[in-house]
Amino acid sequence: MQSPWITFLSRWSIAAAIFLVGTTVMTAQVKTTTSTTAGTSTKEVKVERAVVEHVSGNDVWVKMEDGTVRHISHVSESARINVDGKEIGVHELKPGMKLERTITTTTTPQTVTTVQTVTGKVWHVAPPKTVILTLENGENQQFTVPDGQKFTINGQETDVWHLKKGMTVSATKVVEAPETVVAHQRQLTGTAPPPPPPLPADAPVLIAKAEPTPAPAAVPAAEPAALPKTGSPVPLIGLLGLLFCGASFSLRRVLR
Repeated sequence: MQSPWITFLSRWSIAAAIFLVGTTVMTAQVKTTTSTTAGTSTKEVKVERAVVEHVSGNDVWVKMEDGTVRHISHVSESARINVDGKEIGVHELKPGMKLERTITTTTTPQTVTTVQTVTGKVWHVAPPKTVILTLENGENQQFTVPDGQKFTINGQETDVWHLKKGMTVSATKVVEAPETVVAHQRQLTGTAPPPPPPLPADAPVLIAKAEPTPAPAAVPAAEPAALPKTGSPVPLIGLLGLLFCGASFSLRRVLR
């Protein structure tokens, strides 16, 4: 079965010690240790400034320094802004408030060193690339030996060609992996809009005075229009004369 040890990276060092064929089986184990070495960190600070334009529920519209309007939607209820030393939430934001967000980015290079050590007995060797070791649990694992790898046998350096079946060997693999850790720190502060400037002492003061509303003037009733004169009294006189004549004839007849 293949193992992560099949390909030996750089910095493989294998120390070999020779034992007689009849020696008891040694204790086999794999140990792993990891250490981290940090380099010099660099920091970048970015400041963004804006003015609150409008607030609706948990949505905020702000105007940036370049004149663009940015919509910040679904602001968390737990979000807090330090405005003039007071922590406020999104519902306490007011138009005209000035906001300032400072973003500090810290970049730290580091090297993670992993050291793995395995101990086993040579079960088979096929120079110049292959070595099979028998581990403590009786399992055989195959390893690939990098070019130029040296072995130490009885204090003397040799190569894979001098390994023999039954030798007890310890192999150490050192891997260095560079990494970059980036951390962001955000801080949001604000200031309330300034109050309106006070009026100068000599400024005229306008006082509004309520005056009673005069009662509406009575409107005189309209006089009936005079009828136009369309006739003369002559017909009336004639009618009276006719009545008198009739009355005289009636009276004369009664007297008879």
